[in-house]
Order: sequence, then C-alpha cells, then structure tokens
Amino acid sequence: MGDYVYPSLKSRIKTEYKIYLLALLFIAAADSIGQIQIPLGPGKFILFPIFYSLILGILSGPQVTKIIGSRQVKAASKLVIVAICPFIAKLGINAGASLEVVLSAGPALILQEFGNLGTILLAMPLALLLGLKRESVGATHSINRESNLALITDMYGPDSPEARGSLSIYIVGGMVGTIYFGFMVSVIAVLGIFHPYALGMASGVGAGIMMASATASLAEIYPAMADQISALASASETISGIDGIYMTIFLGIPLCNFLYRKLEPKLGRIADQRVEKRVKGKGDRS
Repeated sequence: MGDYVYPSLKSRIKTEYKIYLLALLFIAAADSIGQIQIPLGPGKFILFPIFYSLILGILSGPQVTKIIGSRQVKAASKLVIVAICPFIAKLGINAGASLEVVLSAGPALILQEFGNLGTILLAMPLALLLGLKRESVGATHSINRESNLALITDMYGPDSPEARGSLSIYIVGGMVGTIYFGFMVSVIAVLGIFHPYALGMASGVGAGIMMASATASLAEIYPAMADQISALASASETISGIDGIYMTIFLGIPLCNFLYRKLEPKLGRIADQRVEKRVKGKGDRS
C-alpha cells in the first residue's frame, strides 16, 4: 500500500494520468458502439459496452501493447472500489425506495436467493481443483458484481487473495457472463421445462447486464409475455440486490469458509501435485 501513497493530488495525477485518460477513451468508444445483438436460434447473443471496455483494457496492458505498465495496472486495481462506490450508493437508495416491493413480493421471489447459495457447492471444489487458495472464497461466494466486490474488499482488504478472486470473477462475468446468460436462457427455454415467468424471475440474479441479456432473449422467444417477464425480472433483480448482500454476509461467505476448511487440505493437495507433475515434466523436456 505504501507504494501508492502520494504526497499530493497533483503527484498522483502525474503518475496515474494514463489510467484516467484511457478509461475515458474506452468509455467513449464502448458507448459509441452500444449493444450488439447476434441472433442465435430462438434467442440471441448480446454484447454490452462493458465487454468492449474490458477487451480494450486487456489490449492496453503490459502483456499486449504495453501502453500501460505493471505499476499502473496495480494502481488501477485499487481504483476499482472507488469507481463502484456510486453503484453501492445507488443500491442503498434503491433499497430504501423499494421496501414496499420487497415486503409485498411473494415467497418465490424472496427465497430464490437461497438458490444462488447452491452454486457455491459446485464452484468451491472446482476452484480448489484448479489450484486457487483463499482466492476461491472471493471467487465463489456470489455472482461477484459491484456490491459483492465492495463487500469482499471491505471485509478482507483490497490486497487480499479474496479480493483478487472476487475481482477476477467480476471481470470474467462482465466479458463472458452476459453472453453466457443470453445463450443459456435460450437453451433452457427451448427445453420447455420451466414456465416463462419462472425464467424471468431467475434472470434477476443481482447483475443488471446479465438480467438484460437474459430477458432480451426471453422476449424474442415469448413476445406475448415480454412485459410480464421484464416486470418479474426487474422485481427479482431489485430484491436480489437488497437481500443478496445480507445472504452473502450471513450465509454465503461463512459457507465458503467452511467448505474451504474442509475441502482445501484434500483438493488443494491434488491441485498441488498436478502442478508439480507439470513443472517436473517441463524440466525433463528441457
């Protein structure tokens, strides 16, 4: 943290000006492109502006064009929590304004948040088998959008492995999650297992761009129910944003920590042995 303490605001801007200029440039470019919708069977792929921004950020990094260096990348990672503060404030405002919606919602909308906890049971073992350590707690505790990233950063600190895991999934979710949601909901809708209203409710997982991607595909498949699906998805999204953070604090993170303590000694050893074999194999070839 000491490397990023500056004597003045002028000194900070002089050191990090490239980050701010590139961020404004990427925002302008992404906003000018807008959404791109690609028909796919009964549904569609939807590319959102955040997807282009992330791609541009990767291309400008030290591993590709080297427009910005490693030090600036590390400095930018600490600015993420600052940048999402307006979203957290908006979440609090929405929570206060939507209390009536929460109280009047049926049990299906309120209890659906427990379904999000079920993904931890699948994601945590996979993360440990991939070789993640404490990063797995941040990566698997939730869908990892703005509020979740802010929560993990507040609980564990911006330099913690948990924060790195959460930030990684936040980025991957912005790039791949929106495409995946639009495709996944199309496939499930075609199977005819669930009612369109249930699919609309399930779209509101706490990520606005993912909800938009899913509901856009559902609207193409069920045009006569588009308004009802959108209303249910919006209500579900609002409730997920409000009660989801409490579910994460009191259930999601404790469950991740419990599974980590129980599974890491065994699954972590398997991952470590696989890495050792890979390293040994490369040494033998050389």
